[in-house]
Parts: sequence; C-alpha cells; structure tokens
Amino acid sequence: MPQYMVERHLPGITPEQLSAAASRAKNVTAEMTSQGKPVRYLRSTFVPSEERSFCLFDASSEQDVQEANERAEIPLLRITEVKHISADDLA
Repeated sequence: MPQYMVERHLPGITPEQLSAAASRAKNVTAEMTSQGKPVRYLRSTFVPSEERSFCLFDASSEQDVQEANERAEIPLLRITEVKHISADDLA
C-alpha cells in the first residue's frame, strides 16, 4: 500500500493539542478502514522551531488521506506520496 506524508503548519499548538490531533487521526483512520476504506495513521514528527508537523499514513490514495484529515479536522498544507528507506534496507 502506498505511503503518504502530510505536511502541516501548526503555529502555537500545544503538546496536548498535538496529542489530541494524533488521536483523532488514529480514530478516524480506524473508522474509515472498518468502513472499507483502508487508511492507517502511522506516526507524526513535530519540528517545534518551524511549527511544522509531518504525518505518515498508509492509504490506497491521496484522496483517502485528504478525507481522513478533513474528518479529523486537522489542517494540512500538502500531501505527498513517499517511499520508506531505512538503515535496515541498506547493504
């Protein structure tokens, strides 16, 4: 399944608000999956100095990721399909 990175600009967000947004993303994607639209929220990385968050999702399409974020009421700047490379993948 493709992976998508969601970039967000979240000025003034508190740690509690960030955690709540991640919980909403997790809950909405679980609900969408149970309804036959497989989307999974994987993780987020927050860059405090830039007030930016990068959130990783598994999904069948960019549109499903967009829908998940709209339903979770989390603003975003863009969605980009990404490829995962880890140190374990390298020779």
